[in-house]
Amino acid sequence: MAGFFTVSIIQSAMELGCIYALVALALFVSYTTLNIADLSTDGCFTLGCAVGAIVTLSGHPFLALFAAMGAGVISGFVTAFLQTRLGVESILAGIIVNTALYTINIMVMGFSSNVNIFKASTLFSIAHDLLEGIPLMGSWYKLFVVLIIVLTVGILLAWFLNTMLGLSIRATGDNPSMVRASSINPAFTITAGLMLSNSFTALSGAVLAQYQKSCDINYGTGMVTIALASLIIGESLIGRGSMLTRILGVIFGSCLYRFFVALALRLNIPAESLKLVSAVIVAIAISFPYLKSKIALYRQMQEAKQRHGEHK
Repeated sequence: MAGFFTVSIIQSAMELGCIYALVALALFVSYTTLNIADLSTDGCFTLGCAVGAIVTLSGHPFLALFAAMGAGVISGFVTAFLQTRLGVESILAGIIVNTALYTINIMVMGFSSNVNIFKASTLFSIAHDLLEGIPLMGSWYKLFVVLIIVLTVGILLAWFLNTMLGLSIRATGDNPSMVRASSINPAFTITAGLMLSNSFTALSGAVLAQYQKSCDINYGTGMVTIALASLIIGESLIGRGSMLTRILGVIFGSCLYRFFVALALRLNIPAESLKLVSAVIVAIAISFPYLKSKIALYRQMQEAKQRHGEHK
């Protein structure tokens, strides 16, 4: 097994796991907390990637992250506006925004399907120059950068969801009628929640653009599946707990998902089949709590039969 998983494979899985964990955290806000299926994730991820790449090319790698988050906020606002003001169903609103974002992303990228930023300075190249002389950091600088970003976002998200606005957003997902009866405007909380979640999705795209040193119009394809798999794996393994514990569980689930993908690649599964592998992982992860309860019920029934037989 030591030869099966090399250090470089483990390192790459952790790096990509932390980057995609930002999208999983976005779904944690929209899907788990607000109970809204936001299907604009794919387009919003590419939007963040495109904006991040263009701003990075202009020589501002740090500003690129905030610019991408700003673009994600706008995307989330439009999605929420369709739902709360125009009465469009959440799934349809996500599809509409996702479709529109394809053209917008092409426009942001200068009507090109890809953008190359190999010659631009990125967060990772800056970190490499700063940490080059430090033992062990020379080869792990990328993981160091993404860990700082995802842990900072995770801690801030845990804090925010325990504020008054954060509690209102959580209550909206649990019981919109109760929230409305409490003089809280659910349209506002839904808008705030979707703007927040889309900013995380766009941030993930911007970080990936600097990590890959490129942006492609197809980078966001299947991002909902990847994030949903990571989210459900984390929630299935960690279960309930404090908000920070659940968020760290989502990050752990994202890294674990990337290990599953790395395992598939090591088993020589064609790259074209990775989407199928992702779908299988999602199906297993979703059904795991149900199967777990069924197995526990089966064991209880067997124990009851044994006790009944002993009494006879």
